[in-house]
Amino acid sequence: MEPKQDQPASYTYAQAGVSIDAGNALVRAIAPLARSTRRAGANADLGGFGGFFDLKAAGFNDPLLVAANDGVGTKLKLAIDSGKHDGVGIDLVAMCVNDLIVQGAEPLFFLDYYATGKLDIDTATAVVAGIAEGCKQAGCALIGGETAEMPGMYSDDDYDLAGFCVGAVERNEVLTADKLAEGDVILGLASSGVHSNGFSLVRRLAADKGWKLNRPALFDQETILIDALMAPTRIYVKSLLPLVKSGKIHALAHITGGGLLENIPRILPDNLHAHVNADAWQQPRLMAFLQAQGNIEPEEMARTFNCGVGMAVVVAAADVADITAALETAGETVHRIGHIAAGTKGCTVTGSSETWSARSDWSATHNG
Repeated sequence: MEPKQDQPASYTYAQAGVSIDAGNALVRAIAPLARSTRRAGANADLGGFGGFFDLKAAGFNDPLLVAANDGVGTKLKLAIDSGKHDGVGIDLVAMCVNDLIVQGAEPLFFLDYYATGKLDIDTATAVVAGIAEGCKQAGCALIGGETAEMPGMYSDDDYDLAGFCVGAVERNEVLTADKLAEGDVILGLASSGVHSNGFSLVRRLAADKGWKLNRPALFDQETILIDALMAPTRIYVKSLLPLVKSGKIHALAHITGGGLLENIPRILPDNLHAHVNADAWQQPRLMAFLQAQGNIEPEEMARTFNCGVGMAVVVAAADVADITAALETAGETVHRIGHIAAGTKGCTVTGSSETWSARSDWSATHNG
């Protein structure tokens, strides 16, 4: 008789580190979250190979589609390290939908990409719950997504997020640079914190200065420092959309990486220059704390953080009072922060001595 040979090991996907069961359990957990974001044009049921959207049912006649995608940056690392995953889904949606409204577009549907080393259903569900909440705030439907479990690509607890959003705008309502004019006024809508940019610097400061993230913030004894840093990005869509449709808004700039200095020029034609007066609004205490901790120059603040303004709104001088009142009624905090003048395309931010902790009058310019 032949000697009995040992049976070769039988490999499974689970042994390789990927759990099909966990993935299926996650889909079951998040299906009701997706359904909660339904809107006209989308019935938001997960599980197919793609998501449908009916533009006619959403009420559009001659629409242009506008698409945006983004991530949350290294704010995710802070979420992972602190175990605070609730808000980053809102950040993910905010970074995309705020980029759509500045084109004049209404966000319609959203898809997310969640990649991790080992799928933790509780963490993933918390993240997707935040995404659903962000979609509700923005009025768009979560119609699909991708969850990728990739052992060896990420450490077990690490995950990464990407968001993709599609919006639509009637052809005659698109916000373009030709609406801007010399003498227009720049209004600033207050941010809710650091939003989702500058966190590599925030994390470097936290490490170098030994911040106790789970203790009350030095600048606000009522708030835990990690909560102040992780505050979700404000979504400006619902307050701005009616005003965009009215034709009264000339331009919008979402203040993300690059700050006021580099984002406002993106909406300008070649012959206009934006002038922002940093004396015009109170620097938030969180921003003052970051600046003091890092001994950051005002010019660097202007190109790194939003400095308290998450969205710039450009309107005709005659419309300032009406637009301000409408935005305040919609729940925004509005500052009059500058104006548009003839000049080379760009932005100049100026401040007096003591504004943003400056030792003398200062000015920072970005052309292009």
